[in-house]
Amino acid sequence: MSAEARLREDICLLAKSMYDRGLTGGSTGNISARLEDGRLLVTPTGSCFGRLDPGRLAVLEGGAHVAGDAPTKEVPLHAAFYETRATTGAVVHLHSCHSVALSVLPDTDPNDMLPPITAYGVMKLGKVALLPYFMPGDPAMGDAIKGLAGKRSAVVLAHHGPVVAGKDIEAACYAMEELEETAKLTLMTRGMGPTLLNDAQIQGLVRKFGVEWDD
Repeated sequence: MSAEARLREDICLLAKSMYDRGLTGGSTGNISARLEDGRLLVTPTGSCFGRLDPGRLAVLEGGAHVAGDAPTKEVPLHAAFYETRATTGAVVHLHSCHSVALSVLPDTDPNDMLPPITAYGVMKLGKVALLPYFMPGDPAMGDAIKGLAGKRSAVVLAHHGPVVAGKDIEAACYAMEELEETAKLTLMTRGMGPTLLNDAQIQGLVRKFGVEWDD
């Protein structure tokens, strides 16, 4: 099996896994992944993560759609991560429930929306930025990502859902799952005065695992 065929299969397998576990529903969510030659494989517009066809994934080259079904309308969102973060090999965007719920609460910190509840939340995500509402498909979402200057690998679009960039498709999906689980824990413990990781513990993780932790 070629590297491209394997990546196509991996995108569909991981997408179905997330769909089957309720991390996104209906025809929501989109994934892109970079091939070795720089082309992007992108999930088609209006497609369901539970029924993706590896052979119908869109192919983008230099930003142009060159093969497969029409790509998701969120391409500018994905492209902004590839442009600003050289390490990006894949981008995942979902409409997961707990992340969206946290995005609309008034006291959520837009610069660092997830409290340090678990070590893996810190390790896999760093600080997660909360971006304002944009109409789905609005190219301004890409501009907002570019405005972060590559300093965040994960963001949540208010009233919409999380977007995570990773070095490859598995890393992006695993980080996305960590984001949703941390959002769930945040809501479960809200108002209970949970004990969070302290600054020394966070900095230990930052040093040990090379976590991006800039303001």
